[in-house]
Amino acid sequence: MERRAFLKQGALGAAALAASTQLLAEDKPATTGLPELNWRLTSSFPKSLDAIYGGAEVFAGMLEKLTDGKFKVRVFAAGEIVPGLQVLDAVQNATVEAGHTVSYYYFGKDPTFAFDAAVPFGLTSRQQTAWMMYGNGMKLMRELFAEYNIVNFMGGSTGVQMGGWFRKEINTVKDLEGLKFRVGGFAGRVMSKLGVVPQQIPGGDIYPALEKGTIDAAEWVGPYDDEKLGFAKVAKNYYTPGWWEGGPQVSFYVNKEQWEKLPPPYQAAWEAATMYAHMDMLAKYDAKNPQALANLLGGDVKLRPFPDEVLEACFKASVETYEEESAKNPKFKKVFDDWRVFRNNEAQWFNVAEQSFAKFSFNKKL
Repeated sequence: MERRAFLKQGALGAAALAASTQLLAEDKPATTGLPELNWRLTSSFPKSLDAIYGGAEVFAGMLEKLTDGKFKVRVFAAGEIVPGLQVLDAVQNATVEAGHTVSYYYFGKDPTFAFDAAVPFGLTSRQQTAWMMYGNGMKLMRELFAEYNIVNFMGGSTGVQMGGWFRKEINTVKDLEGLKFRVGGFAGRVMSKLGVVPQQIPGGDIYPALEKGTIDAAEWVGPYDDEKLGFAKVAKNYYTPGWWEGGPQVSFYVNKEQWEKLPPPYQAAWEAATMYAHMDMLAKYDAKNPQALANLLGGDVKLRPFPDEVLEACFKASVETYEEESAKNPKFKKVFDDWRVFRNNEAQWFNVAEQSFAKFSFNKKL
């Protein structure tokens, strides 16, 4: 597919990408005559989660470096300015200039937001980045976010996530009935078809809810974060895979009016810094998860795959949900129709090389 420009209006296009690359390479941008700026960025995540919350700090550090210290962004954790699930509103209304969040949190405003993050049985992290950069993903998402006075940017990825922590085993679809499960957005609607009672709870509030029995199960990200949050203390069945999050993308939001006021060199530096943070987060999770999983399994945690019966039922329910939403939501249908073609083409290609390599090679030890 033909590459699309990142920006809908006032596009920097290839010039912006070239400038971004030059800034990263030379590390000495021309900032003479440019103003000193101090922005605030509110995060959806607690400071204790250094990989996902830290993505915003990595970004801010790189932005300051690229602009010779003239463009500073102060990062605020969830709850310091607004609650974790109100980042979109805070940026839209210019309470802050920027935010760092996951777009499926705003499923209730419009389910189409989920495509900026992850949807059931969707794309891996690499595939999501490919759709955003070389498919129509960024173009389509920019159209949606513009209605909310926001310009969005890729801001990290966790890799494929785990299926969560359960007090009781899940052996059949019937075991899902009545289950109070912390799961967000699109997956919650899908699983409600199977009797699950979805609960959307910010990351920092999950442990107490699970400990008190307010919920029966919870998913977050994966071993590195899950070990930090202590879920193994209150639930022992650790399920895989997180079929609703094959490669969820974290995003930076910027208030549209504030973005348009930025000098072009600052826009280019911002874009370069977001891409740096985007790659850094995934690398950190890939490096940290293996040891964290080993630590968890060294205790009395039981690693369990979701039964095929459950996965098949969830896939069927996902397809039904896509069809239902497409029938009543033109915005959703427009993005889904494009995304589905890209997803199915990617699946064919990854089955040729990636899957055959992984199936054999990853079962061996060197």
